[in-house]
Parts: sequence; C-alpha cells; structure tokens
Amino acid sequence: MMKNMSNDYGPIEKDIQKLINAYDVVVKGIDDKAKISEDRAYGGIIRAGKGELVESMAAYLVELAWGLLDVHSNRLKINRQKIMVPLKSEYLKKIKSDNVRKFITDNIHKYYYPLSTDIHILIDNRFVIAIECKAYTENAMLKRILVDATLLKHMYPDLNFILFQLESQLGGDFSELPDLVFGSPSTHTLLSYFDINLHIITMLKGERKVDRPIHNPRYYKSLTKESLYKAIEVFQELLQEYR
Repeated sequence: MMKNMSNDYGPIEKDIQKLINAYDVVVKGIDDKAKISEDRAYGGIIRAGKGELVESMAAYLVELAWGLLDVHSNRLKINRQKIMVPLKSEYLKKIKSDNVRKFITDNIHKYYYPLSTDIHILIDNRFVIAIECKAYTENAMLKRILVDATLLKHMYPDLNFILFQLESQLGGDFSELPDLVFGSPSTHTLLSYFDINLHIITMLKGERKVDRPIHNPRYYKSLTKESLYKAIEVFQELLQEYR
C-alpha cells in the first residue's frame, strides 16, 4: 500500500468509466458518437482520435490522481512545451579546429537541441514528470526514450520519467499486468546503461502482435478499471511529494 494515499476511488468511478467508454469508441472506430457527446472528457478524448488517445488518457489520469490527493487543481499544469537543451561547454574542448571552436563560441546562443516528451507535468510551474506515450513500445523505441530522458535529466536532475503505453512489445511480463513486474532481460539491460528511473505503465493485457491490431474486432482488447487504477496509483506516488 502506498503511503498517504487513499484507496477510495469512489469519487472518480464515473470518470474511469468514461475513459473506458471513450477508449471503446475510439478503438472500435465509432467516431460519430463523439459528435453528439456533450461531456468534455468523453467527447474530447474520442475526437482526439487514435493518434492522441494515449496522450489524452494519460493526461486525464494525471488530473484524476492529482485531484485524489486533495490539493488545489490550479497548481497542476500539463503541456508539451519544447525544452531547449544547450550545447555542453565541455564539448568545445574536444574540437580540434580553432576556427570551428571560435565560430561555435561566438554563436553559442544558436546551439541547442529542442526536445520534449509527449506530456510535461508541472506543479507550481516546476517541471516534475515527463511522460512518453505510446500505443506500444519495443526495445528499439525504448533506446530513443532513454536518450531523450538523459538529455532532459541534464537540465532537470530531479525529473521523474514515465513510459505510458497501451500495449507492450518489450518482452517479459510487462504485458501480463502483474502487481509485481519483473520486466524483460533486454529492457533491464538497456536500463542498466542509463541513469534513468523509468516507470513503465502498461494498460492492456497481452503482448502486442503486429498482425493482431486491437482495432480489429477479432483482436480487440478491453481496457479495465483495474489497469486504470494501477496507473493512477503510480501517478499519485510520484505526485504526492509535491502536495
């Protein structure tokens, strides 16, 4: 049990059901229902379409988790504003050409890499959680996520990182949705080379199969309340520090 957090999800039970309903509509492709919906959360997620479904779901779950901590909603902000990662000054020492080094130094204000994850969580305008959202993830994609996280950590050493995915193709037991996840050999090996504490949240049970897309009725996967509540618990655990 997580400290200082309530396990009473009664106040958000209707919101959780709306997320499930929205997921069903988007994945099954019944887009017309969104046009007649007057509910902001339900209609907004549906209209976002499949491409933004995961991001919309993650953002909404963060809002629910923050609300359950009984804090002022205005303290929470969600965006995906680009972070300008500057060139490391140590790099200049490695440049052998004096002319190139001088040119870069004279124009140093232009040397940065614009970077953002799918969702940035700010509490009191402090960037506290970076969330990468994927319909599914395999380990080649995880390498890119870890590189981006490393760049961000140079600027925000205390930043928390989350991979929020519908399906998993990471191997191991990520797709089994157990209470205790042991992960996979490949994923743990990649993580061992990066100083990143990555929280991996998987929403749908069953390993992702290329030839079995979930929008096909034959391979449809249900989104359950249990997986949504588990995700909220992870968000609460990270957010409670900033109450």
